[in-house]
Amino acid sequence: MSYRPDLPMIVQSDRTILLEAQHPQFEEARQAIAAFAELIKSPEYIHTYRITPLSLWNAAASGMKPEQVTGLLGAYSKYGVPPTIVRDIHETIGRYGLLRLIQSEGQLRLVSSDPLLLRELTSYKSVSALLDAGEDSLAPGTETAAVPVKAYARGLIKQELIRLGYPVQDLAGYHEGEDCPVSLRATTSSGRPLQLRAYQQEAIDAFYAAGTVMGGSGVLVLPCGAGKTVIGLGVLCQLQKATLILTTNTTSVRQWIAELRDKTDLDPSCIGEYSGERKEVRPVTVATYQILTYHPDADSEFPHMALFSERDWGLIIYDEVHLLPAPVFRVTSGIQATRRLGLTATLVREDGRQEDVFTLIGPKRYEMPWKVLEEQGWIAEATCKEIRLPFEGKWREAYALAGARQKYRIAAENPRKLAVVQKLLERHEHDQVLIIGQYVEQLEHMAKLLDIPVITGKVPERERELLYQRFKAGEINRLIVSKVANFAVDLPDANVAIQISGTFGSRQEEAQRLGRILRPKQKENAAHFYTLVTRDTREQDFAMNRQLFLIEQGYKYEVIEIESLD
Repeated sequence: MSYRPDLPMIVQSDRTILLEAQHPQFEEARQAIAAFAELIKSPEYIHTYRITPLSLWNAAASGMKPEQVTGLLGAYSKYGVPPTIVRDIHETIGRYGLLRLIQSEGQLRLVSSDPLLLRELTSYKSVSALLDAGEDSLAPGTETAAVPVKAYARGLIKQELIRLGYPVQDLAGYHEGEDCPVSLRATTSSGRPLQLRAYQQEAIDAFYAAGTVMGGSGVLVLPCGAGKTVIGLGVLCQLQKATLILTTNTTSVRQWIAELRDKTDLDPSCIGEYSGERKEVRPVTVATYQILTYHPDADSEFPHMALFSERDWGLIIYDEVHLLPAPVFRVTSGIQATRRLGLTATLVREDGRQEDVFTLIGPKRYEMPWKVLEEQGWIAEATCKEIRLPFEGKWREAYALAGARQKYRIAAENPRKLAVVQKLLERHEHDQVLIIGQYVEQLEHMAKLLDIPVITGKVPERERELLYQRFKAGEINRLIVSKVANFAVDLPDANVAIQISGTFGSRQEEAQRLGRILRPKQKENAAHFYTLVTRDTREQDFAMNRQLFLIEQGYKYEVIEIESLD
């Protein structure tokens, strides 16, 4: 094996990749491997990536060949690529498409060009229970083997087979659904020209796949501020079918409805809100995950899940798909004949259910790197800084004596953070600033001391919307928010975020919080993201994990000690 010391990467036989963060080719190599590898550690000098079966299957679903993957690895590896890894990559990617679901003569069938493999996999009890009685074609020598699948089991069999290490390519197609004629306007209702950006049209085309069975289900991954809502509207207008849109909260529901009215020619009477306040079921209906998963007590059913069958939906859009609750996964498993679009800024799920997103919503169809859109000016250029500060004596003692979970909260609520926030507010006196945190008591206390409005889960929805509107209008330029503002809240002029506490090591939350300030700005297209961390504590450990996703996207965190904060 040749040795090329000038290259930035080492590929190891355990499927990990070591990448030198200070190397001149770091950015180039990072972008090359991002499509098929996941960042797992990012200390100062060496970043560690892992190649997983799911990362390779997502790459395969987007059209990457094993030769492309191994070629990119070889192009940057000091020692070349171990032969075992080359074989593993070919074998793993080769599994995508070995099993396919098709419709044949009105029957759902699982087919394979490898009869013995199909016989082996269908012998598992968990799989055989999902097969339908009927004739199969498993005789030796046949070119394609097939077994009939129970009509309701289209999602379940995909889940079972990916657990056995074999992803299923779903080519069974979709029912048409109820017609809903709709088009994008040439100009918005407010008179601004409306034209899809090139990458937005690419994302729509990747999902639609010319209307063939190769498309119609899957996930589009783009940064916050890149216009994922507009992409969703573009898919709706491409299909022109009754559509159910699911999103995270009532504020987001109303933002989707506002966008539908502003950017499409749909009659307002065709747009419905299905939330805690209203129960409208119309050709295009926007609902919250919370209302769908509401049930009066632990033993009761979910009364609002019937929304999935109240119209003949031709499309279901899952906004912030990385947050999809388990009960919605279960319903989605049974509606695989309906087209399904997932929108997200990150496929990272803290519950580890990425495989369920892959099987039940669909594979990743399109991804646009954050830094690419930043370079093109479509999202703000962000600088990320972590400010580390110490404890006062009595808090250090309380921290030392606390249990593991309580240690994190004590560090997160360090009172010295108030002085740092005040200093940052002075520095950004004329900017639109969000102060973001996890603990309501901490936020309310800071709001009182700084005389800044605060939004938490306790604040009524109408009051939240009023505060958001005042912030958008520039009537106020400071707002303190809890995790209720992590997702799908459109505050386009916010350009500074100060994160004072977070949800332990949540990578998805870090991405979403930065996303609050990434929408392109009218003047200077720049944003500032500060994270306040108590030095030498559990909070610092979790902060390193939270930053992983953004580092993977190419952002660099500058660590500043409070003593050097001018």
